Amino acid sequence: MSESIDVAVIGLGPGGESVAAQLAQAGLSVLGVEKHLVGGECPYYGCIPSKMMIRAADALQEARRVPELGGSAEVVPDWGPVAKRISDEATDAWDDKVAVDRLVDNGGRFVRGHGRLAGPGRITVETADGTQDFDVRRGVVLNVGTAPAVPPIDGLAETPYWTNRDIVQVTELPASLVVIGGGAIGCELAQAFSRFGVGVTILEGAPRILGPEEPEASKVVADALEAEGVTVRQGVKIERVDHDGSGFTVTLGGGEQVTGAALLVAAGRRTNLSDLGLDTVGLDPSARFVDTDEQMRAADGVWAIGDITGKGQFTHVSMYQAEVAVRSVLGKDGPWADYTAVSRATFTDPEVGSVGLTEAQARDAGLRVATGTYDLPSSSRGWIHKVGNHGLIKVVADADRGVLVGATTIGPSGGEMIGLLATAVHAAVPVAKLRTMHYAYPTFHRAIENAINELDL
Repeated sequence: MSESIDVAVIGLGPGGESVAAQLAQAGLSVLGVEKHLVGGECPYYGCIPSKMMIRAADALQEARRVPELGGSAEVVPDWGPVAKRISDEATDAWDDKVAVDRLVDNGGRFVRGHGRLAGPGRITVETADGTQDFDVRRGVVLNVGTAPAVPPIDGLAETPYWTNRDIVQVTELPASLVVIGGGAIGCELAQAFSRFGVGVTILEGAPRILGPEEPEASKVVADALEAEGVTVRQGVKIERVDHDGSGFTVTLGGGEQVTGAALLVAAGRRTNLSDLGLDTVGLDPSARFVDTDEQMRAADGVWAIGDITGKGQFTHVSMYQAEVAVRSVLGKDGPWADYTAVSRATFTDPEVGSVGLTEAQARDAGLRVATGTYDLPSSSRGWIHKVGNHGLIKVVADADRGVLVGATTIGPSGGEMIGLLATAVHAAVPVAKLRTMHYAYPTFHRAIENAINELDL
């Protein structure tokens, strides 16, 4: 027998959880389906536990800077408090009871299992007790997210490698760590572990780490990592991975070998679209992402949000899309989705904040581009900050319109500095107006003014 409901939300990451709660509060009968943990990757394996690691590592590094600034300090790393905080404060030992209760308290219903589409207006859920069928009157919202991508490297699958889901549960640190992948996750965790005394090597197949960022950002971060003792190998080809019971050997092109006690695979993410029943509603089950319109509609009665839409694998994008989807499901007016000024932050030290188009993307889009850059150590705050002041500001403008279309902020507070520039890109604030603003002195933020003044406009 099929049960009838108003809305089903398959996948309860941050966005899906928000959709389910809001629609339930609006008076709809809502079923939330999740086969793993309610809350998704972010609170249990991603943003929150990793940033707890990084916060602790940053504190260690700042203490090491004391002799250059004002005294002496003895730094003795201890991973115990970090592991305990992640277990106790962030994840409840990887138990989602609080999140499940929150959904139910908001009026939703929860079923743990694998949900899939079974045709227009229908879903099935495989649970530990069997299969349940549901008729869905209003529609289905998909928020099934991503999983760590594991490259097809010879021998890798037979080894006890880590992904981000494993490394956040580590209670004892390895003596050494090899990281496959120099993206945001790889660089962040490599630096954190290095600051706790682990010998770290990053292996990146592309010509540079942090490939989606401006080349200037890649260089600043690579230089900072290497200055701290992290070995950064860019443009390498990995031929094979072996494990002998006590450690890993990674064989590179030409026969060179890199060894480590542990191996972290941080080679991107893959969308969880297999076995979702997309074909039953006319969608391509082999597609990498689910295409949606500005209301997050993927098909008649089907909405999709989060990583699976290909608009940025970030919690803030998923939450933004959740608000759009809720309005659409409830039949309200917009505003609808706009990705002009999607911002992101990479929590290395220095941090990297980015918004909009890079210089290369702007040129590829056919714009007449003007750029302005300013080195952070040359700024008033950078000079005062001294040790640890690596960074720069780069702004990218559409010279014909006289507005910014992208920007990058690299520095001790790069992820915070991007805020003003995200607003400028989103609202198309004229560069002429940005040049007449007040920029508080002496702040890192003030270097934005210097970069804008370097624009040839």
